[in-house]
Order: sequence, then C-alpha cells, then structure tokens
Amino acid sequence: MADVPDVRAVETGDEFIHVRFRDPDEFDEIRTPDWAAHAARDVSEGAEVRTGDREGDDDWLVQSVLIQKSVGEEKAREQAEKVVEKIAE
Repeated sequence: MADVPDVRAVETGDEFIHVRFRDPDEFDEIRTPDWAAHAARDVSEGAEVRTGDREGDDDWLVQSVLIQKSVGEEKAREQAEKVVEKIAE
C-alpha cells in the first residue's frame, strides 16, 4: 500500500470540497497538473489535484485534492485518499 499522508483539513467551497494533505505555505510553487487530474478522475468524476514543489527538491507532492461538492465531506475524504494512493503507485 502506498504511503498516504494524513488529511490535515476538509473544507467545503463553492464548487469543490478541498481535502488538504499538506499546508500550501510549505511550497514555493503549486500547480494543478493535467496528469494528476486524469488519475484523480479515475477515482472521482471532476476531481482535481494540486501539487506543490519545495525549493531545492525535485519531487512534486500532493498538496490537496479537490472533489466535487455534491459528493459530501465524508465521501470526499475517502476519495481523496484513494487519489493520493493512486498517484503514489
């Protein structure tokens, strides 16, 4: 099983539920790459993934996963963890 970081926060916005795994302030740059969105959509329709880059580190880490609001917070949390597992494989 892939090493999945703990969920730090779950916040409901206008369109998405933001499931945060890492603080955005930890990163110099944050992107929403297409390749990650494709992996996320295999788990949850319309999901997006925000990845972050730390200065001096070549690895991009999942900062948060955005799940459609209609799913609900509990299900969004579960789906976000599955997305991170899939990306880590």
